[in-house]
Amino acid sequence: MRRRMRGLAVAAIALTSVLTMAACAKDTGGNNTGSGSTNTAEGCKLADKPPAATATSSSAASSEKVDGSALKVGLAYDIGGRGDASFNDSAAAGLDKAKADFGIAEVKELTAAPNEPEDAKQTRLRQLASEGYNPIIGVGFAYAESLKVVAPEFPNVKFAIVDGAVEGAANVTPLLFAEEQGSFLAGVIAAYKSKSCHIGFVGGVEIPLIQKFDAGFAQGAKTAAPDIKIEKKYLTPAGDFTGFQDPAKGQEAATGQIEAGADVLYHAAGASGKGVFSAAKSGNALAIGVDSDQYNQKTVEESKDVIVSSMLKRVDVAVYDFVKAVAKNDLASLPKVFDLSVDGVGFSTSGGKIDDNLKAVLEGYKAQIIEGKISVESTP
Repeated sequence: MRRRMRGLAVAAIALTSVLTMAACAKDTGGNNTGSGSTNTAEGCKLADKPPAATATSSSAASSEKVDGSALKVGLAYDIGGRGDASFNDSAAAGLDKAKADFGIAEVKELTAAPNEPEDAKQTRLRQLASEGYNPIIGVGFAYAESLKVVAPEFPNVKFAIVDGAVEGAANVTPLLFAEEQGSFLAGVIAAYKSKSCHIGFVGGVEIPLIQKFDAGFAQGAKTAAPDIKIEKKYLTPAGDFTGFQDPAKGQEAATGQIEAGADVLYHAAGASGKGVFSAAKSGNALAIGVDSDQYNQKTVEESKDVIVSSMLKRVDVAVYDFVKAVAKNDLASLPKVFDLSVDGVGFSTSGGKIDDNLKAVLEGYKAQIIEGKISVESTP
């Protein structure tokens, strides 16, 4: 009888062990290694790594001296202005560097209000032009309609618009970016960092510009991990631009995605991204910033430990290069699009969460995009 009881106990322990192992396999996404694929210890089953990027010799930074002392530069911000820890702050950084490097004596910065009428933007641009500021940069596509009206009124003023173009206006320079290419790399980062193989995207406003971030992110994640699950949420519909300046709404959307199982979140939501970071911090998730290197932004410093990387949209480079080109009277030197090939977009490594192995993977995908072997979609 005693021997029979001991046998039953052993069988029960064995059954418990089998059930526990099965549950663990389920919890980690059934991460069995397949032939020809690379896998993390838990998380997604990853696709084959891209070929290593070939080493290229980088040109030394130009020591060319540019004199901008005769310029008065005007900057018309989108909503959020300087201090948004994102898009506008990147433009501000470019202006600050240009001022220091080129000896610009005077700059003036004005900021848009949420959902302001169109004539408010026209008034802002006219004010800068009337006060003698030249060049003037409109930070954001929202200035396109106003520039159609105002730019012809001041034909001798050189205007630029970030994320937009004004057809037929010879004195307006478009500063455009391949956001989808940088977001592709953000998607790869999310796939490699996710432990649940479940990630999320939070967009500020559902407009074509933000859909470029959405599309690239999803394509990059699915290229790296075909079975990954992606949550998606836009904070406001097209026409309601408060989605770029509502951290509470960003936090609510991100919290919902975390509760649904996402453990790495990417936002393209301007100042609303502060709420995404807060949700990630309280929900034991990771986050990917946007536009600026948000790990180093003072206004989100309390959440920096969850920021694994940021998709760099180098608005700072575009603003700096535009001011430089104006000072040299050489606007033709500017690229048509600031993409991966000119480091107009990219990814940050601040905080040490992108190790050498993942960096090599990202550089491999970057090379394939530049070489045209991967074509990144700009619409979801």
